[in-house]
Amino acid sequence: MMTKENYSKLVEQRSRNSNLWLDCLKAFLIGGAICTIGQGILEIFLLLELSEKDAKTLTSVTLIFIGVLLTALHQYEKLAKHGGAGTLVPITGFANAMSSPAIEFKAEGLITGLAAKMFIIAGPVLVYGTAAAVIYGLIYWLTTM
Repeated sequence: MMTKENYSKLVEQRSRNSNLWLDCLKAFLIGGAICTIGQGILEIFLLLELSEKDAKTLTSVTLIFIGVLLTALHQYEKLAKHGGAGTLVPITGFANAMSSPAIEFKAEGLITGLAAKMFIIAGPVLVYGTAAAVIYGLIYWLTTM
C-alpha cells in the first residue's frame, strides 16, 4: 500500500532537479521569440497597408490561431515543456489554456465536452477580469465626477 510518505519519497526520487537559471533563460528566449514573431506578423500586416488598429487586431487573432493550432497538433505542450512561463505570458498561452481542455474532452460531445471544458481554466480568469474591470471602471467614474 502506498502511504503519503512513500509517495513523497517516490516523487522526490523521480523528479528531476531543475536549473533555475537555465529555466529562466529558456523562458526568456522562447517568450521573446513568440513576441518577436508577433511583431513580425504585425509588420507584415502594416506592409499590407492595413490601419494600425486593424493590423494589431489581426496580429492578435493570428497569434491566437497559431496557439490553438499548435495545441491541437500537440506541439504547444512540447514548446511549453522547455519555455515554461515564457509560453504562458503571451496571448498564445491564453489560447492554449482555452483550447487544450476543449480538445482533450471533445469526445464527450459538442456541448458537454468541447464547449463546457473550454472554460474550466479560462472561466475564472474571464469572470474575475470582467469583475475587476467593472470595479475599476466604477472607481474611475466616481473619482472623475
